[in-house]
Amino acid sequence: MRLVYGFAIAVALCTPSVVRAQAPAAQPDGAMAVKDGGIFAKGWAGKIDAQEEKAGQVLNNSRLAEKAGTFEVRTGPAVTYWNPANKAMGNYTVKATFNEPAYMNLMDHPHPYGIVIGGNDMGGADQSFIYCSAYGNGTFIVRGMGPAPFAVSARKAEPNAAIAKAAGKGSPVKQDIAMTVTADKIECSVNGTVVGSYPKADVVAAGKLKSTDGVYGIRFAHNTEASVTGLTMTKQ
Repeated sequence: MRLVYGFAIAVALCTPSVVRAQAPAAQPDGAMAVKDGGIFAKGWAGKIDAQEEKAGQVLNNSRLAEKAGTFEVRTGPAVTYWNPANKAMGNYTVKATFNEPAYMNLMDHPHPYGIVIGGNDMGGADQSFIYCSAYGNGTFIVRGMGPAPFAVSARKAEPNAAIAKAAGKGSPVKQDIAMTVTADKIECSVNGTVVGSYPKADVVAAGKLKSTDGVYGIRFAHNTEASVTGLTMTKQ
């Protein structure tokens, strides 16, 4: 009996470690479909990210609406929105103001939003574009699609003192975001300060951006809500 009892104790002591070893790893947060989703802005189109499509999400699980020049966005899956009539060529700046009324109201960590430029073959499997996005925690990120995602800035979001920080969860935060193309550079500015500058030759290349000429628009990560005003393009 003592041998059996000892064996039982040994099994009991080992069991928790076995359970811990087999416990599933933490999963990334998933997109939550919004109510009354779809695109309610005349002439605009959109496409959700490929990984969102693989997860079973659809474009109408996010929402874009426009009224009197103000765009209201609520996601759902991560999505890029554009109007095919909005095109920029040569040297130019595209800018807009992003107002997040309640920081992290749809999530428990920051998600970004920002400007898209250089859009070509938009909506298709071979689409390419570049975007600069800001977070309400004072960081930014620059990424491209060509057609697979590629890094432009550091792989992790980078801090910059020019980027506004929300006072806390549920507080409002506003960012003025711009992307500028010159003969040899692509720059991202937030609140009037250049936070990232990248050689054009490093971005317009095989497997990356087809061109900096193309459509422009806006991009939102999943589970994010903000309004966009003053979306404009000016020639340099």
